[in-house]
Amino acid sequence: MHEAPELWITQIFNNYLAGPGNAALKLVGMQPEARPWANYVVVEFLVAAIIVVLFAVLKPRLSADKPGRLQHTFELVYDFLQGQSHEQLGAHGNHYIAFFGTLFIFILFMNLIGIIPAFESPTMFPAVPLGCAAATFLYYHYMGIRENGPINYAKHFMGPMPFLAPLMILIEIISHLARPLSLTIRLYANMFAGEQVTMIFLSLTYFLIPVVFMGLHIFVSLLQAYIFMLLTMMYVAGAVAHEH
Repeated sequence: MHEAPELWITQIFNNYLAGPGNAALKLVGMQPEARPWANYVVVEFLVAAIIVVLFAVLKPRLSADKPGRLQHTFELVYDFLQGQSHEQLGAHGNHYIAFFGTLFIFILFMNLIGIIPAFESPTMFPAVPLGCAAATFLYYHYMGIRENGPINYAKHFMGPMPFLAPLMILIEIISHLARPLSLTIRLYANMFAGEQVTMIFLSLTYFLIPVVFMGLHIFVSLLQAYIFMLLTMMYVAGAVAHEH
C-alpha cells in the first residue's frame, strides 16, 4: 500500500492494470502488491503520452508558409535549445540537441502538471529525478566514449600530469558519481518545496494569494528544467571534448 492517497488515474491503473504493474515489479526483483501502481509512475506515463500526442498533432501541421501558434511556440523552444547547446558545445551542439530537448520538455511537463488540482508533479518524488539523472549520467559517458574512443576518454580522468594520475582518477570518479546525486537532490528538493508551499496557501485561502504562489511554482518549474538541461549540456561538453 502507498502512503499518499491515490489519484483518480492511479485508481484506474490499480483497478484494471494491476497485472502489468506486478509483472514490472517482478522484472526488477520486487514482490507483487495488491495495488502496485504509484501516483508518480502513472503521472509520468501520462506526461510521456501527452508529449507523444502533442508532437503527433504538431508534425502534420508544420508549415513554412503559415506556421500556427503551436509551431511558433516550439520553434522558440528549439531556437533557445539550439542557442544554449551551441554556447556549451560549439558547432557540434546540434548532434546532441535531441537528447537535450527531450530531457527539458519531459522534466518541464512533469513539473508543470502538478499545478492541475487532479494531479501531482512526479518530480517531487526522488525516484523520478534519479531516473532522469541516471539517463544523463549514462548518456554523457556513452557520448564521450563514442567521440573519443575508450582509451582517450579514460585519459580524461588522469589529468595533465602522469605522476598525479592515481589521485586524479580517484577524484574524477568521486566527482562523476556525485553528479547524479546532485541533479536528483536539486530537482527533487525544489519541486517538493514548491509543491508544499503552493498546497499550504491553497488550503488557507482561495483568493489572490494562491495565484501568486502558483505563478512562482511555474517559474520554479521552468528554472529547474532549464538548470537540469544546462548541467547536462556541460557534462556532455566535458565528455566529448578532445584533449590536446
